[in-house]
Amino acid sequence: MFSLTDEHLLTSIHENPVNRVLSATLPLLDIPDCMLTAGALFQSFWNHRSGLPVEQGIKDYDIAYFDPDLSWEAEDRVINRVQQACAHLGVNVEVRNQARVHLWYEAKFGGVYSPLTRVTDGIDRYLIRSTCLGVDVRTGKLYSTHGLDDLQNNVLRMNELNPRPGLFREKAASYQLRWPWLVLVE
Repeated sequence: MFSLTDEHLLTSIHENPVNRVLSATLPLLDIPDCMLTAGALFQSFWNHRSGLPVEQGIKDYDIAYFDPDLSWEAEDRVINRVQQACAHLGVNVEVRNQARVHLWYEAKFGGVYSPLTRVTDGIDRYLIRSTCLGVDVRTGKLYSTHGLDDLQNNVLRMNELNPRPGLFREKAASYQLRWPWLVLVE
């Protein structure tokens, strides 16, 4: 049986031309602790696995970084810098300073969200274990909170580091609509 490795996953992720451009562009923008994360990674993989165009249906490309400056102005400067550098891609690139997430999370999603202390803390709290992935734009290394077994085995399992059953089921159902072979495990 095929064993999914970091290298296999990175190859699949970089089949997406948007991910390749982001991986080449972001290191030039001097963004602290910057990672390409979320759907840009696992959705590219699931599309590849399904034989679909790797960029199909990806609504946004998430860029997470960590800057202890909690001001909206500092984050807005980074957002604008990325938007200018990536405007030619014609996709939605969403940039978030992980140090600020606790300031808006409760209003947007409900529930208390304690402050994060590094960029990977946010990835660690994604709702679904198999989606807790990031690629460090400086080193190109893959970060995976829970390993790659659930991703390889098409499993959608709630992340015990952020147990929100309602949000988890909602997100899992949206993924199963696009990739019906994904298995919900509760």
